[in-house]
Amino acid sequence: MELITILFWISSVCVMPLWLMMILIPNSKITKTIVGSNYCLFPMLICYSIAVIPSIPNLLMTLATQMPTPEIVKDLFSDDYTIMLGWLHYLALDTLAGRWIWTRLISQNKPIYQSAPTLIMCMMVAPLGVIVGIITTLNRNENFKSILID
Repeated sequence: MELITILFWISSVCVMPLWLMMILIPNSKITKTIVGSNYCLFPMLICYSIAVIPSIPNLLMTLATQMPTPEIVKDLFSDDYTIMLGWLHYLALDTLAGRWIWTRLISQNKPIYQSAPTLIMCMMVAPLGVIVGIITTLNRNENFKSILID
């Protein structure tokens, strides 16, 4: 079995419990202990790092020497390894974004009927989920600049 396939399965298996806890039992002590720890992201970040390190020279050479175009991006993602690398990237960053939104939802004691759909959106389409999460948790005394800086 190829290393990238092993890393794919490790990341996919590690990420699912985090999402299930954030969505189904967001206020539980176990969720706050596990998901509240920065270490919960380590398996995905380590898997991604192992996979990306050998590709960094090629990625930098490709993206630093020419302006990315749709054709260059399609060519870059034309092999299975880079597609899997992209998936690992999505898993890690979507989970990081979802965890950040979860912490905001928890800190404001948002009910599960608000937190669950927001987190599902973060899991499936993270940028849109983050926007919805920010709007859902925006305080009157807060603005977008303070959210991003704090």
